[in-house]
Amino acid sequence: MRMRTLSLLILPAVMLGACTQTQAEVERAQVREAGVQEKLAKELAGLVPGKPESCISQFPQKQSSGYGATILYRVNRGLVYRSDTMGGCEGIARGDILVTRTPSGQLCRGDIAQTFDQTSRFPTGSCSFGDFVPYRKP
Repeated sequence: MRMRTLSLLILPAVMLGACTQTQAEVERAQVREAGVQEKLAKELAGLVPGKPESCISQFPQKQSSGYGATILYRVNRGLVYRSDTMGGCEGIARGDILVTRTPSGQLCRGDIAQTFDQTSRFPTGSCSFGDFVPYRKP
């Protein structure tokens, strides 16, 4: 009985230790995030952010690309919408397919999107959109 009590006390500590990141893992994540932010800044270079919008039209067709938790919708050379998402749509940066379902023909803050692997078509994540910030050429 004493051994069982001891193992029940140690189990939470072991599980907590398994969930913590090592210093090397933290540093790799920071380097990865810095690279993502650098690519994002390059995509938005020369564009000026405007007032956030809660919805954007799905039409005309927009090209989407992912940078970590941020999705950019390129309408044309002079207009890009940025949405910082909540959740797990980071897969589109690796080439996953972003799928949205909306009856209104608009993408809105709070709408949920899913990502799917291009090859297997299995779901890989989902997220909700934040505000859509227009970036325009000055």
